[in-house]
Amino acid sequence: MDSFIPTGHNIAANGIRQHVLRFRGPGAPLILVPGITSPAVTWGFVARRLAAVFDTYVVDVRGRGLSSTGPALDYGLDAMADDLIGLIAALKLDGVTVLGHSMGARVAIRAAARDRSGMSQLVLVDPPVSGPGRRAYPSKLPWYVDSIRLASAGMDAEAMRAFCPTWSEEQRALRAEWLHTCFEPAIVTAFEGFHTDDIHRDLPALALPVALMVAGRGGVIEPADEAEIAALTPGIRVAHVADAGHMIPWDDFDGFFRALDELLGTDFEENRP
Repeated sequence: MDSFIPTGHNIAANGIRQHVLRFRGPGAPLILVPGITSPAVTWGFVARRLAAVFDTYVVDVRGRGLSSTGPALDYGLDAMADDLIGLIAALKLDGVTVLGHSMGARVAIRAAARDRSGMSQLVLVDPPVSGPGRRAYPSKLPWYVDSIRLASAGMDAEAMRAFCPTWSEEQRALRAEWLHTCFEPAIVTAFEGFHTDDIHRDLPALALPVALMVAGRGGVIEPADEAEIAALTPGIRVAHVADAGHMIPWDDFDGFFRALDELLGTDFEENRP
């Protein structure tokens, strides 16, 4: 199967339906856990490149995309972490690199602290470092909620420009098409969790290699935050993408992969699909 053409799977894991896009690659498995309002399909342009090196899976986090959703589910960090643990077990994977972006990085941290079975390493891409007694996450909840409501009513790439002005038309169109699948209560719960869940207490429990990618223009991780994370996670590897905001691959696609090469010892430039 051509890795440019993903195959979709619905997996029963942790008591819910988890939808996964697989981009088949030649190497070890990698599971990509997206951020708060990023259905799996919106990461396809990144996953295609990842598949040159990794056998790549992109998951729809509960309450997003084609995974289970609705008012009966728990959308807290622990539930999302247990989903990831359950997914790895259901797919019968071992030696998994877990790459989490933003909220997905917090999910990866909590999951690995609870049960790292099947995981070989974590790549944390610009995780929110907010939490109890800490400064607020720089993005504001209305930015998410307003765009979801507009997408639910129907919007196009041009309307999405107001929210993602630097993105390409194709990227804005895909987000406009899929954003309505983000269940608003799930997004609100996750956003509130950025401020009530303490991921820093999980960091010393991470008994596997950890890498951190920092967006130079994101405003999410500041030098003091980076120093604290390094102190709590001895041996962590850190790379910076200087000219990117929080949505790193959208701002600097090649810089994102150069940072991965620095962190993982891969060679995405040599292995272009």
